[in-house]
Amino acid sequence: MASPQTLSEAERRVVATWAADCAERVVALFEAEAPEDGRPRDAIARARAFARGELGAAEEIRRRFVAGRAAREVSSPAAVAAARAATQAAAVAHMGAHALGAAAYAAKAAGLAAPDRPQTVDDEIRWQLEHMSAEARSALRRLPPLGENSSGPLGSGLLSSGILASIIRAIQTDLARPDLWI
Repeated sequence: MASPQTLSEAERRVVATWAADCAERVVALFEAEAPEDGRPRDAIARARAFARGELGAAEEIRRRFVAGRAAREVSSPAAVAAARAATQAAAVAHMGAHALGAAAYAAKAAGLAAPDRPQTVDDEIRWQLEHMSAEARSALRRLPPLGENSSGPLGSGLLSSGILASIIRAIQTDLARPDLWI
């Protein structure tokens, strides 16, 4: 039985676009430190190609960690988080819940890049929510709340603690509001 964090392939294709949009907003933070390393940007492009139906899930499942290795080769926390956002976007082909990981890492990267502006993370979350399609909202609403299902990225792990967990909870709280996104 598939994890409730997987989503259908059609739903994963829908949320992959949003995840790529989130990651793309911060990829320049990685590129500023490693301008010759195209792995994060390539991961974002692959997420978009998956969303368009140009790449299959099986192929992308095998390649989803390529951009993550780029995160080990930069030193600034913002660049690391930006590379991880791209990795999470590419991993949506495998499991839809990674879209929330892409958003969380992107918001974290934005916040780390602007330590003098404490509202940056909230501003990024607001942008993410405002730029989410109705179809993506519907699909992401089907995911279990963070920490309630251990069979995927929303279980125990990096996304379930600290700032990443706070960001995902904020997004899921907003998605659960019945008065919004109808």
